[in-house]
Amino acid sequence: MSTTYVLRGARPLGGEPADVVLADGVIAEIAAPGTAAVPAGAVEIEAAGHVLLPGLVDLHTHLREPGREDAETVASGTRAAAVGGFTAVHAMANTSPVADTAGVVEQVWRLGTQAGWADVHPVGAVTVGLDGERLAELGAMADSAARVRVFSDDGKCVHDPILMRRALEYVKAFDGVVAQHAQEPRLTEGAQMNEGVVSAEVGLAGWPAVAEEAIIARDVLLAEHVGSRLHVCHLSTAGSVEIVRWAKSRGIDVTAEVTPHHLILTDELARTYDPTYKVNPPLRTAKDVEAVREGLADGTIDIVATDHAPHTREDKDCEWGAAAFGMTGLETALSVVQQTMVDTGRLDWADVARVLSTTPARIGRIDDTQGRPVAAGEPANLALVDPSATRVVDGAAQATTSGNTPFRGHELPGRVVATFLRGRATVLDGAPTGSADAAAGGAR
Repeated sequence: MSTTYVLRGARPLGGEPADVVLADGVIAEIAAPGTAAVPAGAVEIEAAGHVLLPGLVDLHTHLREPGREDAETVASGTRAAAVGGFTAVHAMANTSPVADTAGVVEQVWRLGTQAGWADVHPVGAVTVGLDGERLAELGAMADSAARVRVFSDDGKCVHDPILMRRALEYVKAFDGVVAQHAQEPRLTEGAQMNEGVVSAEVGLAGWPAVAEEAIIARDVLLAEHVGSRLHVCHLSTAGSVEIVRWAKSRGIDVTAEVTPHHLILTDELARTYDPTYKVNPPLRTAKDVEAVREGLADGTIDIVATDHAPHTREDKDCEWGAAAFGMTGLETALSVVQQTMVDTGRLDWADVARVLSTTPARIGRIDDTQGRPVAAGEPANLALVDPSATRVVDGAAQATTSGNTPFRGHELPGRVVATFLRGRATVLDGAPTGSADAAAGGAR
């Protein structure tokens, strides 16, 4: 029998306090403080001052399984997601083997169902083996038990315009979306960091902004030409923001994401030669950081997505040139958004729900169960946040297997107090609730 929870004095979307009752997997009641009927045996949680959000949805997560379980597994990655307030994640295709067939995406989906920490929605590869030479089994993955709707070669760009056009045309048949890793490969051969003053001074090969912007410009025109949906992964430059803004003004069906680290960190950190800060796309300039914040605030950038990229110590604890690209992000994303966007007055908590839950769920076509309103009768996929709390990030104490967080030792605002997946607490008092149970059920 499922546990009934009563959240006393919670503030849905940062609004007025209310008592929120969770029972039988749904939000059973939202009542004025002190007036909710409390069933016998219900667990009461004092939530005064806490913000209640729909469970967060990440459109861009690397779970590494199958193939690199030494860096992360579906279970450990989704446990980290739950700690960060996420109730659904989209698992990228660059696993080993690559998620380019119905069999592999179904394997990842079932692993998520068995783990039970968060719903796992596999992202299918656009091309076979991520090699950029021929289209993968897009239709078969869409028709599989995993019901794939997002396709991406993330980590690699679909640089061939003919293949990109064909992919955009193909996914229209099942309302899918191609999520592009915008990186012109010829312009970024050997690149190690953002091209600019800092790269010249520290002697690392530069990754020019135009390598991202040129692909986005091409792809929004292709999307307009074929009448298809395009999603831009981890947008990072001021020029990219302007291109997306222009495309939207023309009515092109394009959405874009920014990562938490691109909202706050700059290429100045490369002066440390600490490979924790090596990421693709690279950390950009302070001007770019300001531009992506403005783009997120005005709606040009639709969502925040973590690009959670765990790596083993051996792959990051080495010289910069040999280190892998990537940072973890699931457990710190909400805090970074609070610091950069909420505490600065650019977004309110309703906006946070939009960019971290409602819109990513809509883009991924899982908005029938995730990213739902905080209202009676809706699925109890929720995150309870204490915005007044602060914490110092301890990389070794995180739920993810890997410790390559760029925020180690940083004090960040906000703390996820509890996460609920269909009314079942996966996190209470900020900590995972023990072994998640397969009997709790998956997304379908």
